[in-house]
Amino acid sequence: MKPNVKQIEEYMAELNYIESKNNTKGVKFDDSKLRWSLIPLDALQDVVKVLEFGAKKYAPDNWKYVDKAQERYWDAAMRHIVAYKLDNKADSETGLSHLAHAICCLLFLLNFDNQENNK
Repeated sequence: MKPNVKQIEEYMAELNYIESKNNTKGVKFDDSKLRWSLIPLDALQDVVKVLEFGAKKYAPDNWKYVDKAQERYWDAAMRHIVAYKLDNKADSETGLSHLAHAICCLLFLLNFDNQENNK
């Protein structure tokens, strides 16, 4: 037998999901789920700009097929980080942040690691 609305409200009230009959709170069980709202979207947008540049220059997802990709993207990430640290904030070819370039390289490395660990 399915519960009726009154039974559901009473059950929710017992669980403190309802403050009063006229003021109900919605319920969403997402405490253990990823909080995507934590990502600073303006910074993420810079990373996507780097990915767009690469997709136009090479091809979309070209990075997945580069020979010795893990070594080469590690080297590229470090070049961008060192350039940033030496007060060269923007990449000369793209005009985009060296940090955004480094983040792309690190995302590629993380993706490769995740793929290896899921085998």
